[in-house]
Amino acid sequence: MLVIAHGFTGDVDRPHVRRVAAGLARYGAVVTFSFRGHGRSGGRSTVGDKEVLDLAAALAWARGFGHARVATVGFSMGASVVLRHAALHPGTVDAVAAVSSPARWYYRGTAPMRRLHWLVTRPEGRLVGRYGLRTRIHHRDWDPIPLSPVEAVPLIAPTPLLIVHGDRDGYFPLDHPRMLADASGGHAELWLEPGMGHAEHAADDALVDRIGDWAARRSG
Repeated sequence: MLVIAHGFTGDVDRPHVRRVAAGLARYGAVVTFSFRGHGRSGGRSTVGDKEVLDLAAALAWARGFGHARVATVGFSMGASVVLRHAALHPGTVDAVAAVSSPARWYYRGTAPMRRLHWLVTRPEGRLVGRYGLRTRIHHRDWDPIPLSPVEAVPLIAPTPLLIVHGDRDGYFPLDHPRMLADASGGHAELWLEPGMGHAEHAADDALVDRIGDWAARRSG
């Protein structure tokens, strides 16, 4: 069983999320869901903080169908969520794949991330999120600041961990995946993908196949 955690402003009805789910379904049963505040889900997005609870609920639902082995596959915000979930709830998943994950919070080093921070932190940005992107964003700042992805990675072993990142990612440059891999102490597999951009939109069918094959093999 593979549980997919989509990126910020995605949801289960987005074509790019559905394409990835269909590709991964060649390697096992797939559960998809929309994080809080996204698409038809209720509540408001906390941009990766409380979303760990959403993933935990999806995993519990998946386990309820009798699936003994479960892997999580996350993209961008969803990648940070699968990393933090595996660290905070050890032993609840059998393999973790994080695609296009940030390593640290509050990164503003690229133009897309500066736009994203405007979207999240400004009232007018949150209006654009609600009416233009079908994403309702919580107005409160994080308190306390959640465990960062790079802090989470050392806590994931011995669960198999895959870090995938494109060398043309416009949001997070290559120091992010390298920082995550270094934090694993050699435990994580790192795939740096030539020509790949960011998250689900940039993950072509061949890469989705490779991730599905890895998750199926490493989760047993």
